[in-house]
Amino acid sequence: MNNATSSPPAARGPADHDVRAQIVVAATEHFSQYGYEKTTVSDLAKAIGFSKAYIYKFFESKQAIGEMICANCLREIQLEIRAAVDGAGSPPEKLRRMFKAIVDSGLRLFFQDRKLYEIAISAASERWPSAIAHEECIRQMLLELLRQGRESGDFERKTPIDETAAAIYLVMHPYVNPVILQLSSSYTEQAPAQLSGLVLRSLSP
Repeated sequence: MNNATSSPPAARGPADHDVRAQIVVAATEHFSQYGYEKTTVSDLAKAIGFSKAYIYKFFESKQAIGEMICANCLREIQLEIRAAVDGAGSPPEKLRRMFKAIVDSGLRLFFQDRKLYEIAISAASERWPSAIAHEECIRQMLLELLRQGRESGDFERKTPIDETAAAIYLVMHPYVNPVILQLSSSYTEQAPAQLSGLVLRSLSP
């Protein structure tokens, strides 16, 4: 399956992965406690015990650090959705589980770590590369699922598959995008079953 994945930004300066990882771990903890928007690179440098200039050898900006953290979070979400889809037998059940996993994984990030959720909101609203790659990954999963459903005879074949995938993604989008998810949280309990049911009826051959 050809899946897009969230890619962290390229390193600036020495390619010392251990130091970069140390900065990311410390920044994740700091953002979790104080929030992304309220934290500066100077704050991170002081908390980690590095100089601000030293951090800039590895990351060109606070956003670059946030990008790495966001990419890691989104990768976990992608793996969770992939596991849910692969754990189902038929294409219709895969679609149901995909809807539910998208909602559940987003809500987990939203409610379990609100400060890190702020990074996801910044990534989505400012169109960071990690957010764009995440959306593309979901689209590719959906497109492959539709192909499987057409091959098995579970889904209709008259509508152009790209058009079908784009329309279904628009239904999923409020639960993929963290900015919209926080406005849709009151519907998340019933949304996966109701929306997937509606979509599956429209896909009937």
